[in-house]
Parts: sequence; C-alpha cells; structure tokens
Amino acid sequence: MSGEAEQPLRLLVVDDHPIWRDGVARDLAEAGLAVTGTAGDGAQALRVAAATRPQVVLLDLHLPDLPGAELIRRLLQADGSIRILVLSASGERQDVLDAMTAGATGYLVKSARLSELVAAVRAVAKGDPVFTPGLAGLVLGEYRRLAAGGSAAQDGAAQGGAPQGGAAGSALAQGGPAGRGPAVPELTTRETEILKLIATGLTYPQIAERLVLSPRTVQNHVQNTLVKLQLHNKAQLVRYALEQGLE
Repeated sequence: MSGEAEQPLRLLVVDDHPIWRDGVARDLAEAGLAVTGTAGDGAQALRVAAATRPQVVLLDLHLPDLPGAELIRRLLQADGSIRILVLSASGERQDVLDAMTAGATGYLVKSARLSELVAAVRAVAKGDPVFTPGLAGLVLGEYRRLAAGGSAAQDGAAQGGAPQGGAAGSALAQGGPAGRGPAVPELTTRETEILKLIATGLTYPQIAERLVLSPRTVQNHVQNTLVKLQLHNKAQLVRYALEQGLE
C-alpha cells in the first residue's frame, strides 16, 4: 500500500499551443508529477489517454477539433476513473458551467501560479473540486438556481454530466426511483448535515471543527453517504447536494 502511495501521479497535458503545452508539462514533471503524455487536439488526447491511462487530464477547453465539454464526456465514457482539471484562458461563465456539467472536477484559469496548479492536480486526483477564486461561487450559484427550477438533473443527464452518477443520479434524472431499481436511500440527520457543509465548500477538517467531531468521524459519515447514494467521490456529492437544493 505504501509503495503504491509513493508512485508519482500520472498526468496527461492537453493544449493546442505547443510552447505552452510543453512548458507546463516540463514544469509539472519537475514538480514531481509523472507526465505520461501530451496532446494538441481532442482526437490525440483520446488516443494518448487510452494508451497511458493517466489519473488526471489537464485540459484546455478550446481545441481545434472538439469542444472541450465534448472531449470531457468522451474521456470519462472511455475511463470513468479519470479526473479532469480544466486549465483555460477563459473564465467565462458558460465555459465554466459547460465543463463542470460535462464532468470536470476542477477549473483553473491560466493565470494560476505553478504551486496552485500542482496543488490543484493533486486535489483533483482525489476527487476534490478545485476552482480559481471567484469561479466556485459561480458554479455553486448556478447549480442552486437550476435546482430551484427543478432542471439541474435533466440538464446534467442531457449533456452527459455527473458520470457514474449511481442511484442518486438516476433517481434525480427521473424525478423518482432509478428506473426499476430502489428509491434513493434516506440519509441520517448527521449525514445530511455534513452533506450540506460539503456543498458550501468546507473541507473535512473544517466540518469536523464546526460540528465538534473528529475528522475520521466526518470521513466515515461521508463514506457511508457515498455508499448509500452509489456515488464515487466528493465532486459527485457536491453535485448531488446542489441538485437536491441542500444548502
């Protein structure tokens, strides 16, 4: 187990500007990440990802052959364990929302410092959402608006969002039980309380401090919630909470 933990994190860098792409790849490799490959367009990114199986894809949204959101969906369809971190020159609302709806775990603009980028890659690899300051509020606000209108789940399903959504995602998309399967299990009061705090962006230690619990207890509640809802990571929990209007 310890040997596996010491393996460098595998990363694919996708950007259509060679100088920028090669520079970022070099900087991240020098920071201790294993850059398994680079790609300059969507088709190449799909081929390299299939061949090298990266844990994280660092992706520029604006590529010559495929829209970024479409590439995100295809990457996740091919390998649902991949995490996508968008690194884009654009901080436009629609670009951010399209990427997150398609299934990206994080979104940074290219003005980010190297230290911020390295930290973001490591966080995204664990399934933790990461945003350039100012963008997190935009995403949370939009999900809340959609949840209030009852359309977030349908929008996400139509655009391929929230991959591996499990029973929770299926039930939300159909407004009830997931097809012929069982209804989404009810959460305990404590699990719901923690889920609400996760949706506000608090970390597990911050939640533990607020609720006067140990971080381990918080993690246990989160794990139980993931199992009940058949979700796989913190990013999907955030989407679920916001689609349910929990805040």
